[in-house]
Amino acid sequence: MKKMHTIFSAPHLLFAIVMGVLFFTACKKDDDNYEQTRLFRPVLNGLGMTVENNVITLNLGRMKEATSYTIEISRDSFKLVDYTVTIDTNYVVLDEALLGEGLLYNTSYQLRATANAADPQFNSKSSDLGTIRTMRFPSVLNTPRSFDVTDTRAKITWAVSGAAVTGVKIFSPTDVRLTTPLKEFNVSASDQAAGETIITGLTPSTEYQVAIYSGTTLRGWVNYTTLVPGVDVNAPNVIDLSESEDPTALTAALAAVPEGGIILLKKGFRFNLPTAAISKSVTFKGAYGFSETKAALVNTSGNMTIATGSNIAHIVFDDLEIDGQNISGSYVFNPTGALTQVQELRFENCNIHHMRGIIRIRDNVFIRNYIISNSIVHHIGGYSVLTADTDGADKAAFGNVKFLNSTFYKINSVIQTRQNLQSFEIESCTFNEFTSGGAQFARFRGPAGFNNVTNGISIKNSIFGHGWDETGTQNTTVTMKSGLPSTTFTITNVWGTSDLKIAAGSEIPGLPGMTYNNTASKLWGDPYNGIFSILDPTFAGKYDSGAPVWRTKL
Repeated sequence: MKKMHTIFSAPHLLFAIVMGVLFFTACKKDDDNYEQTRLFRPVLNGLGMTVENNVITLNLGRMKEATSYTIEISRDSFKLVDYTVTIDTNYVVLDEALLGEGLLYNTSYQLRATANAADPQFNSKSSDLGTIRTMRFPSVLNTPRSFDVTDTRAKITWAVSGAAVTGVKIFSPTDVRLTTPLKEFNVSASDQAAGETIITGLTPSTEYQVAIYSGTTLRGWVNYTTLVPGVDVNAPNVIDLSESEDPTALTAALAAVPEGGIILLKKGFRFNLPTAAISKSVTFKGAYGFSETKAALVNTSGNMTIATGSNIAHIVFDDLEIDGQNISGSYVFNPTGALTQVQELRFENCNIHHMRGIIRIRDNVFIRNYIISNSIVHHIGGYSVLTADTDGADKAAFGNVKFLNSTFYKINSVIQTRQNLQSFEIESCTFNEFTSGGAQFARFRGPAGFNNVTNGISIKNSIFGHGWDETGTQNTTVTMKSGLPSTTFTITNVWGTSDLKIAAGSEIPGLPGMTYNNTASKLWGDPYNGIFSILDPTFAGKYDSGAPVWRTKL
């Protein structure tokens, strides 16, 4: 085997050694004198950010190059900075000792951190650590219910535990440290024993912080917002039954109320529906109060009527329950007679139920505008939500009908008339079990020329479930309409559940515009017991369809 011989001579070898030493020396010099750079941004370590009561604890990843950390705290995403602290440890307890005052309770805070170097030019950029909410102040005070406040009063309730509650103070919502009370109230021994007291003299449509105390010790606080101004009970056009518990009082009040007047009814109390004929404009209104239930009109003896020959500007039912008690024999109104007119009949924020029909008109009775708004209507029998029941020219008729922001369920039929309507508008409504077998949603049963809606039917932002199996025959098919041969339809953002079955030949063109891919029981919380909150979070119409009270809130 041949031996390999080096190709380097002595001079060449010496040159290579010298160059190698120079290269090594140059590299070592670079390693020993690298350029310093900015610190990395701090990051959370482990659980990172925790809260106990009003104390926030931060655990930052330790950085050996950092000499300290600067923490900034804000409540409005750093439009303003509430606190800035610099500490020399990566584990930080943000409490009164560090900040000079405690953080607010039940408040969202945003935090960010900067790692500081010995030379400030190498400090890190700030790092957003996220948002965390402090806990609610440990309190015996109860969260207010919707009916615990009126326009000028509030009911304050608490668990009777520990030291006696002796006082209540109210504060502006901007007084976050509760330093300057607007009003103060003493709590009596009997109120303390009951765990509730009522404060008065508040301003309508105003937000307050309400705090309770045991002596000078704060026991908790909560926000209240008063309602819009109520009816002035001292006004000359008001009959005040807001403190009455006489079930027959409404009959005398109706006789005494002036034209255009208001009868104010006690919340939570049940009044007999008067049977006297109405001949003047009147509003029946539920008063504010601390009851969970509305004032009620109870139909125990038939129905109200409208005086023959009257021309009435309006009859309004506002914030009431109207209980017919009998799905086969009672109405709110069942008028008949010579030329009688009501320009507007309106049900606002009402719960209307267990009636043969809400209104049936005959002969020469005319309702120019019929409106159901923000209401719940259920258990209505064969005379429907409205019925015009006389054939022939210039006979009983409705003009314009509107159903707005309302819920209809367990309805035998919705509308039947022997005359034309001028318009029929449905906006943001929920329907389920809305016709019974053999009945119809819209029965226009007059002869030719008397069986249309002259300005068309508009249905928007609404949901339709299936029909009502009222007789237990498993028939939930809906007959949507009869008549309406030349009526135009505008259908916008209208849904039907998968179990909505419409009888052939009765379809409303374009309804439903979209079909939910499951049944009514899968869409709504408990539709067969009147709960129509959206159960399925995947439903595409959850924000903008059906009655607004049931929609998913953004």
